[in-house]
Amino acid sequence: MSKANWKPGNMLYPLPVVMISCAKEGCKPNIITVAWTGTICSDPVMVSISVRKERYSHDIIADTGEFVINLVTEDLTFATDYCGVKSGRDTDKFADMKLTPVSIEGVSVPAIKESPLSLACKVKEIKELGSHDMFIAEVVGVLVDEKYMDDNGKFELNDSKLVTYSHGVYFGLGRKIGKFGYSVQKKK
Repeated sequence: MSKANWKPGNMLYPLPVVMISCAKEGCKPNIITVAWTGTICSDPVMVSISVRKERYSHDIIADTGEFVINLVTEDLTFATDYCGVKSGRDTDKFADMKLTPVSIEGVSVPAIKESPLSLACKVKEIKELGSHDMFIAEVVGVLVDEKYMDDNGKFELNDSKLVTYSHGVYFGLGRKIGKFGYSVQKKK
């Protein structure tokens, strides 16, 4: 097997693909698709998203200090792609994709009702990095779709058919191959 050296690039795939909802008072809410997002701290609960400075949503998030991360399912993939290639300057993405804005505790920004899980976020810091700014935010509210709750009250997020993004392509998550700690779990 041979390997080839390439110039440095962002090749850390797959990534979660999410729809970020944001809104400025007096304006229609907007949605931007982001694949550069992640968990950065568990106490306090913090996440990050990276957004290009020229994107319409960048200034909305910077000015309001709020956004909502909405997870994406296979059923939402078309809307997710649309929200990533169309600008909120020119169109109403909620209306175009027939998505429903709903309230979420902790922020004045709407979540997307059709998402299985939404995280309300308050920006704590903006890091200017070059082509993108990273918004570091605290999660101040969580909204879950109750259809993914089992009879014991456990939220079964993995039943929602989440989507990932890898090198320009959307993928469903596929089959379960293990769980955290299975490599050291005692055999019964």
